[in-house]
Amino acid sequence: MGTPTALPVWIFFFNLISAAVAKRHVVYWNSTNPRLTAGDLSVQVNLNDYLDIYCPHYSAEGAQGPGQPETLALYLVGEASFQGCVETRGAIKRWECNAPHAAFGPVRFSEKIQRFTPFSLGFEFLPGRHYYYSSLPADEGPPLPCMKLRVTVCCETTESEGSQQRQETIIGSRGASLRTSSPPLLLSLVLLLMTT
Repeated sequence: MGTPTALPVWIFFFNLISAAVAKRHVVYWNSTNPRLTAGDLSVQVNLNDYLDIYCPHYSAEGAQGPGQPETLALYLVGEASFQGCVETRGAIKRWECNAPHAAFGPVRFSEKIQRFTPFSLGFEFLPGRHYYYSSLPADEGPPLPCMKLRVTVCCETTESEGSQQRQETIIGSRGASLRTSSPPLLLSLVLLLMTT
């Protein structure tokens, strides 16, 4: 396969291509986001995309105006809890937005949309399913309106697509997705690997 130093180069190129294929979906989670407070914010993602949640942030003490700064906890909830915007036993606390005056800017939490995760605190997402996030104010924070987000993972597999779809899903779960990568790029990569 080439020289011993070729492996790190291939790993770098694989990571570069994987990063280029993944998209980042950004949501600013605060009560001034009218789509969150209306409950009609919906994001469609693909496997290997990222969902970036930015917490409320205030540049200096007292800069937020009257009242306390927004502090909250975000939960991954079931659909029934999503409709009512309440914490339930089945809710999974994902993050706490409790540093509204962070010196380095707004706190960002990233959720990688992946089918399998090696991390104990990670979450596994399945194609064709909906996932629901909602927040509740922290105990020490001010009362906040209900804020909700629906995340849809593309694309549901059907029986009629047969083994081709299963093969794409297996390959996609390893980091590169055939449905988002261009075939000439993959062919070029294979040819390049064969020549070294």
